[in-house]
Amino acid sequence: MKKPDSEMKNTLGPGLRRDDESSANGHSTVIPAQAGIHQSSAGTHSTVIPAQAGIHRLPGIPAFDVIRSNRFSVVLPFLTAAIFLFALSIPWWGESSWMREVVEISCYFVFAMMWNLLAGYGGMVSIGQQAFLGFGGYIMLILGNEAGMNPFIAIPIAAIATAAIAYPVSFIAFRLQGGYFAIGTWVIAEVFRLSFANLHWVGGGSGTSLIALRDIERSVRESTTYFIALACVLLVTFGVYAFLRSKRGLALLAIRDNEVAASSQGIDVVRMKLAVYLIAAGGAGLAGALYFVSNLRISPDAAFSVNWTAFAIFMVVIGGIGRIEGPIIGALLFWLLNKFFSDYGSWYLVGLGLIAIVVTIFFRDGIWGALQRRFGWSLFPTHRWLKMRT
Repeated sequence: MKKPDSEMKNTLGPGLRRDDESSANGHSTVIPAQAGIHQSSAGTHSTVIPAQAGIHRLPGIPAFDVIRSNRFSVVLPFLTAAIFLFALSIPWWGESSWMREVVEISCYFVFAMMWNLLAGYGGMVSIGQQAFLGFGGYIMLILGNEAGMNPFIAIPIAAIATAAIAYPVSFIAFRLQGGYFAIGTWVIAEVFRLSFANLHWVGGGSGTSLIALRDIERSVRESTTYFIALACVLLVTFGVYAFLRSKRGLALLAIRDNEVAASSQGIDVVRMKLAVYLIAAGGAGLAGALYFVSNLRISPDAAFSVNWTAFAIFMVVIGGIGRIEGPIIGALLFWLLNKFFSDYGSWYLVGLGLIAIVVTIFFRDGIWGALQRRFGWSLFPTHRWLKMRT
């Protein structure tokens, strides 16, 4: 096939590229449309065309279909509806302890999902996300105990406040790169912990209880917390999914793979990383506010413990980093291990470490990653594939 006309302009968006030669007529293939990816096969050239809305077929380039789902993702709406309806029915026939367990799993999941978005998709490995989890918990408590606000209403406000405080914090964190960024976020979390430990009006180092819920009946309190937890899970899951399927999600993946290449293609790297950092902080604050509403007590050591981030890393690595399904699998597995083996103390932590080592050696993409490679399962597909028409 001849080359496209020389006067043809490149209409591709930032971070995307197009070859000047296309494959021979009659050749049909499916190729991934990731930002900045150029694929070729031995002896032939294949064209990488962006899967963006509004881009028309160019002269000399064969027609193509954008594929963004698979046969497994088709069942996602039905699976989600079935699980959600089942979960909604639990307060009417289940035990209160079941609802508390679901709330705990939800907090683990939301926090792990935010760490996965930050590190797995954004490439910013942080071991100090507990700073925002604890901050969200304390803001909820302050609004409830000191300002007289309903703690349930204070949960989303705490998430917004956490995202707001993360903005000035980012000026410090973004001065660091790589391992220095990870250690720097840990130091920031310790600053948060020491700061709240010295605030005597919120209990100081020993912490305090959430007294704003004392006039609410226990059954009402538990059921309300349960429904809020379900709403948070749905919001975080499909919010992250929609973001990753957007153009900004595609840009984020390009930044994770190579910041210099992404910047050279017109992507605002700093702005995109800042947006993801603020979203991850707000989500962590949401998890913290929800957790301590359920727990009814907060202390600096519990809220800002590095174990929060360590457990989040465990959940994401075990389930599959860089996959939405990863935190889901990881949170469920971690909850089971914590429920049945946490009484073994230090041996429990040793067991978690051994499991993480085994998975990273034999299943480097996590449990869901191994299943995806073996069976092609993908409930939340975020990649774009182009099928060239004959």
